[in-house]
Amino acid sequence: MRYFLGADLGGTKTHLVVADEGGTVLGFGESGPANHQSVGFEGMFYSLDAALNQALSAAGLHKEQLSGAGFGIAGYDWPSQLAQMSETIDRLGLRARKGIFNDTIPGLVAGAEEGWGVVVVSGTGCNCRGWDRVHRREGRVTGYGDMMGEAAGATELVHRAMQLVSFEWTQRGPATALSRVLLEQLKARNLEDLLEGYTEGRYTIAADLAPTILAVAQQGDTVAQGLVAWAGQELGEMANAVIRQLGFESLAFDVVLSGSLFEGGRLLIDPMRETILMVAAEARLVRLTVPPVIGAVLIGMEQDGLRLDSMVRKTLAETLDAVRQPFDSH
Repeated sequence: MRYFLGADLGGTKTHLVVADEGGTVLGFGESGPANHQSVGFEGMFYSLDAALNQALSAAGLHKEQLSGAGFGIAGYDWPSQLAQMSETIDRLGLRARKGIFNDTIPGLVAGAEEGWGVVVVSGTGCNCRGWDRVHRREGRVTGYGDMMGEAAGATELVHRAMQLVSFEWTQRGPATALSRVLLEQLKARNLEDLLEGYTEGRYTIAADLAPTILAVAQQGDTVAQGLVAWAGQELGEMANAVIRQLGFESLAFDVVLSGSLFEGGRLLIDPMRETILMVAAEARLVRLTVPPVIGAVLIGMEQDGLRLDSMVRKTLAETLDAVRQPFDSH
């Protein structure tokens, strides 16, 4: 029996799974953030090592027994970073064959029926990558949001909402319920106070206001609905860029939707779908419904020569829930 490791290294937490070759999860580990941009490479190692020890202990295995390992790493954005990523992971003392990727890729492998296609992530920020059928060619955007004209995660949505509120105040645009809601949320006296305080740093907006904005759109405010449609179109354009890079225009493939902003439902997803179908008529939009760490395990299996298998993916999802319960109850 061969054993495999999958690790999802995020900006707020690290998940690590150990499973056998049939997909049965034997051990699960959870620790703190591992994005080197926020915790450094020492912090990345510390979180990985803690989660690995938990998972191996639960599985009753030693690290030497692992045959393959897949790592999805937040903050791994450029090929020049691979050497330091590899050095940090090598400190774990694994003998397993390793696959190291940006943290979007495990979500794609976990969510796409055949393990390839395009993944669009829209949570606090946004990102988009794609993998061809044989996992040799990768398409991507930069993943740097507004800085590179890529939208829209929750951060960009909230930023744009404030612009629309300012348009109401200057009469550049129509009145919107967004103004009332943001006044209430930030406890500002009026729109002038809100905008002055925002520009002067007295009032701070953050990505956690995105659900409120989505709710305003769902309640029928036309400006908010236009904002959410804009976000969907922007996410669709990110996907189209990756589709063109990989030459997927004439293919049937999955576009995996990952992240909390997709809770916006059809108001967000329908404009995104329409934008993508203009470029790739046979693309299928699917929501990611399992943890990305499942995709990391599958990548680990692939490193040791196993082919991606839908039944293995299903078994991973089913058995992970049982193993995670002790953690979720804390």
